[in-house]
Amino acid sequence: MMTITASDPIVKNQAQALLNFIDASPSPWHAVETVSQQLLAQGYQQLLETNVWQLAPLGNYFVVRGGASIIAFSLGSKPLVETGFRLVGAHTDSPGLRLKPISAFSSKGLVRIGVEVYGGPILATFADRDLSIAGRVMVKNGADINTHLIKFDQALIRLPNLAIHMNREVNDKGLKFHKQDELPLIFGETEAGIEADQQFMQQIANLLKVNTADILTWELNVFDTQKGSFWGANQEFIANSQLDNLASCHAALTALLANKNSATTNIIALFDHEEVGSESATGASGSFLCDIINRIATHENLNAANRIRTLALSFFISADMAHAYHPNFASSYEPHHHVLVNKGVVIKSNCNHRYASNADTAARFMNICQHANVPYQQYVHRTDLGCGSTIGPIVAAQLGVATVDVGCPMWAMHSLRESAGVLDHHYMIRALSQAFSSSI
Repeated sequence: MMTITASDPIVKNQAQALLNFIDASPSPWHAVETVSQQLLAQGYQQLLETNVWQLAPLGNYFVVRGGASIIAFSLGSKPLVETGFRLVGAHTDSPGLRLKPISAFSSKGLVRIGVEVYGGPILATFADRDLSIAGRVMVKNGADINTHLIKFDQALIRLPNLAIHMNREVNDKGLKFHKQDELPLIFGETEAGIEADQQFMQQIANLLKVNTADILTWELNVFDTQKGSFWGANQEFIANSQLDNLASCHAALTALLANKNSATTNIIALFDHEEVGSESATGASGSFLCDIINRIATHENLNAANRIRTLALSFFISADMAHAYHPNFASSYEPHHHVLVNKGVVIKSNCNHRYASNADTAARFMNICQHANVPYQQYVHRTDLGCGSTIGPIVAAQLGVATVDVGCPMWAMHSLRESAGVLDHHYMIRALSQAFSSSI
């Protein structure tokens, strides 16, 4: 296997592109917009689910559902019944804090912002950070309702810690926040004669250049304003928010764009709501991927039997991040399955099918890695710890398609500031590119 390092220009550029991608995507809606713009720049055409589709041979297309999920596909030169689909799935959402519909309230001269907990974030990592707000806002425009993406670049809100003098056991028992009472974020001082909610809405109205009276509602989340960075003795690591799972989204997108005019029909499906169970119209449990596959099959004039034949030939790679071994917490890992940062893509297995990999699909992915000259590792969770899950088992059950769960190793999963390896992102791009470009 050829030797590459984190300082190789291609490797470094791919990692920087990932950091830029995340910095531009502080919410699932921004992530889909970022992906859409990159697809459009490479000649992909956006399709609407409400329209009749006219697909061209070897055409490149994408579809957005709900603003936070996107499926892109590139039609292959060979018939589907000969190749099946090559699919890669990931998710656009990350655990964190979401603003309540009525967010702002006053308390002792301060305006505070009420939040809900979305998914399973490490709440302590939100304390004492330069936080801001991003997402989508629904604005009335005459008889219409317009959707506006919004992102405050400056530090707008904060979750200050309680001083140790009032929390003497914090270093022994850990930093904990009562989710209802202790998570509201400080936004500013109250202004005389202005209600707290109007004060907050005016900030949004000023940014969007609309009237507060026309703002109907929003879906907004909290993000860290600190940009992504390289770190380590040789700058071999990266740190940013949302590596889980925007790193997989970026790798899938990069691989798809590198494989236009392939023999196989290639699809990337980037879903919302994975962190909360995928049960939504835009989640992996919804009909989005099935609907797109059926419309492609209709374009190919496949009857019911040939659609089943096509799916039987297909291969789905569920790409989500993996738990890298952390030597400070050695007892938290399965002793014989330590996956290491910058040592290759991880194949994730679980006999209770929390991951979709089996011996056949794992071997198939190993073969892909070998052809791509990419190292791989195998991971299972400790037997006495509950294992997380992915979209892999969901999509596998819906489509009846051979599926493998893979990911890049990372530290501090679900922290506001996660870390991963520069080389591993390059390895993942290479492996997914190989999957799209071959019939393995």
